[in-house]
Amino acid sequence: MIRPEESAAPASVQVDLDLVRKYSMAAPRYTSYPPATRFTTGTAGLEEAIAADNAEGAGPLSLYFHLPFCRSACWYCGCHTIITERPGAALDYLAEMEQEIELTAARMDPERPVSQIHLGGGTPTFLSPDELLWLGTLIRETFLLGPECEFGVEIDPRQLTLGHVEALRAVGANRASLGVQDTDPRVQLAIHRWQPGELTAQAMAWLRAAGFRSVNVDLIYGLPLQTIESFSRTIDEVLALRPDRLSLFSYAHVPWLKPRQRIFELRNQLPSPDTKLRMFGLAHEKLTDAGFMDIGLDHFARPGDELAVAQGNRTLHRGFQGYSTVAGASLYGFGLSSISSTVSTYRQNFKDRSEWRRALADRRLPIERGIVLSAEDRRRRSIIMRLMCERRLDFAELSAELGFDLRTAYASEIAGLADLEADGVLTLSQAGIAVTPRGAPLLRVVAMRFDSTFIPGPRRHSQVI
Repeated sequence: MIRPEESAAPASVQVDLDLVRKYSMAAPRYTSYPPATRFTTGTAGLEEAIAADNAEGAGPLSLYFHLPFCRSACWYCGCHTIITERPGAALDYLAEMEQEIELTAARMDPERPVSQIHLGGGTPTFLSPDELLWLGTLIRETFLLGPECEFGVEIDPRQLTLGHVEALRAVGANRASLGVQDTDPRVQLAIHRWQPGELTAQAMAWLRAAGFRSVNVDLIYGLPLQTIESFSRTIDEVLALRPDRLSLFSYAHVPWLKPRQRIFELRNQLPSPDTKLRMFGLAHEKLTDAGFMDIGLDHFARPGDELAVAQGNRTLHRGFQGYSTVAGASLYGFGLSSISSTVSTYRQNFKDRSEWRRALADRRLPIERGIVLSAEDRRRRSIIMRLMCERRLDFAELSAELGFDLRTAYASEIAGLADLEADGVLTLSQAGIAVTPRGAPLLRVVAMRFDSTFIPGPRRHSQVI
């Protein structure tokens, strides 16, 4: 039986490449506001905010566990990883993470329901099935999982066994994201990620048979040796797997942060900026032609998927794992480099494992840096996140929420949207701002106009497309 929300697929959408070229620039991804580039070292006020966040009446929780291990390095990757093939390498890390969970949970309200869990990395399936069972059991014994808890896990099909799938389902995992990036063998070899298509198909079949209710596939455009023709084939091959969601990420070339990416420059393998832009336009058209809804920036979902439903219901949320259906939850991150957020703070753990271990040995939360949000930061965060999730601002509604007249307080920012309005990126009226379908790929540019912390510079942020 077809559900009502599945009955009407969206129309195909073509990207205006000339418009995107005009406004192409480096900008924050706005998974937080202020962006993580504005976090500062020092922990004053960060740990104390946990008590305030757990006051009576606090909302639900979202939990993130960073599992950084990979058996080999993908040369495009910008994540914080530990490369090793040693069996059992994660055992000490899991014991240390247990200490962090214990230290954090002691400061939290044990009755707060958990509405979302995410295992990221690295490669969570680097852990053995028994290790995943152990971690899942620890989570369930420590926290109160809500009846509809979304439990997602990032999966590398090259490291997946049926035992992994069974262990994940046993601890409640119900969503998965498969790392694919590109199906072309030449591209796979260039990025040091050989992944035959049968491994991806097997992973998808196992997850479906086990009852995972949503499966996402990650793709990246702008990788070395990619061409428009080869990426078109990649999309066709992935669509044949019938994923529920697709993430279409722009390759972030940041060799000053990730030196191994310099190999792509030395080999002269990167596609030109114009070719990369055309790949995005092609992919966007093919995905919307196939019935996927453009959720925002790099996320696409079938009309009946909960992510698409959340967009329609205005309950979509944007955080450090991208778009999700769980709004209003405080995020608590565990493990190296993980980020947590409350109403008034962001805090990030040490990336250096020795520093992380030292803090835990001293019975301290392993916080390296973060930020305490001012009242103005919080107001601007509301504006930017509303734009990123809903593509519009209702001036009256948001003014009532924030307690002042938005049009007066941000008159200069609103006036500064004139060029975007003239180019059809958005419409502006006395009632509010609405980003047009034509302007949707430029959401980050629109949001940036309300960012008082923004400092231009190609080495601060990734390109919009």
